[in-house]
Amino acid sequence: MATTLSSPVFAVSSSSRSSKPRNYGLNSASSSSYSLCPIPQNPRSARPWLSRKLYRVHATLLQDNEEKVAVEESFPHKTSPQDEVKRSSGESAGSSSSSNLETWVVKFEQSVNVFLTDSVIKILDTLYHDRNYARFFVLETIARVPYFAFMSVLHMYESFGWWRRADYLKVHFAESWNEMHHLLIMEELGGNSLWFDRFLAQHIAIFYYIMTVLMYAVSPRMAYHFSECVESHAYSTYDKFIKAQGDELKKLPAPEVAVKYYTGDDLYLFDEFQTSRPPNTRRPKIENLYDVFLNIRDDEAEHCKTMKACQTHGNLRSPHSFPAEEFEDEAVCILPEADCEGIVDCIKKSVTAPTKQQ
Repeated sequence: MATTLSSPVFAVSSSSRSSKPRNYGLNSASSSSYSLCPIPQNPRSARPWLSRKLYRVHATLLQDNEEKVAVEESFPHKTSPQDEVKRSSGESAGSSSSSNLETWVVKFEQSVNVFLTDSVIKILDTLYHDRNYARFFVLETIARVPYFAFMSVLHMYESFGWWRRADYLKVHFAESWNEMHHLLIMEELGGNSLWFDRFLAQHIAIFYYIMTVLMYAVSPRMAYHFSECVESHAYSTYDKFIKAQGDELKKLPAPEVAVKYYTGDDLYLFDEFQTSRPPNTRRPKIENLYDVFLNIRDDEAEHCKTMKACQTHGNLRSPHSFPAEEFEDEAVCILPEADCEGIVDCIKKSVTAPTKQQ
């Protein structure tokens, strides 16, 4: 499947303890192949005060019996109205060369991300082909890391006055909060019972964090695409597990931490990471273990959408930042002008123009 996205990372889990799991059963094999995120880009996570471009995205709702989401866009990703005018009127040789170079760079970044993701998947398939919950524990430990890395770099940019956007910090924190609860669920299911699994997950997370910080500082687009690849794999893994073990999962009780997270009174952060839908529109029911994994899978789909939207610089807004009725409008994406897209760009702009604080 074609790839058009960017970003990865990991966070160190505090699960060095080996909690005694409840008897949930179903810790048998689940081989998962990598496929890019089948989730369409969030069309409404953009700021409303700059250049406009219209596109339509049609996506079927992720149901139990569906294999993929259909996406239809009226123009290619990363295209702007200015680009369309240039193409229709004839670009200069220099502009065409620059566009070709950027296309090559994007393809290179995505190829590297796919290679790295596939390599990790092969390792996990080898080590955890017959231990589902341990595999999920490792996945969730890794999945938290990118959001920690993004926030670290963004805080550094804020300190220097380069890039001050509260929405990015809010959404990425909400994403890390969601992944943390996925991790707590896997711990309650016994996924962290072996010392080796905790050691492997936490040390991969350390390496992943360092790598993501460096990647995000150089190319946020690449970092977000890598993270999308990771979230896509997580979605695919849970989807296959649900389809294979669904009947048995419906007979098992839901972990207490899952019931509290998904059905609690304060769901502000639960709504915050779902940038493609209005707040208060998704309220899961948790009656058994099947419902838990179904919602974890759907969470990964929402992460995938957000990571895809982030690959267009400045194209992210908190779902609490604009009225719910805006989600019901035609798919209108309003993109702001880019400020700093990496540390090199930030330094260059800081010495050539006065700092603008948003």
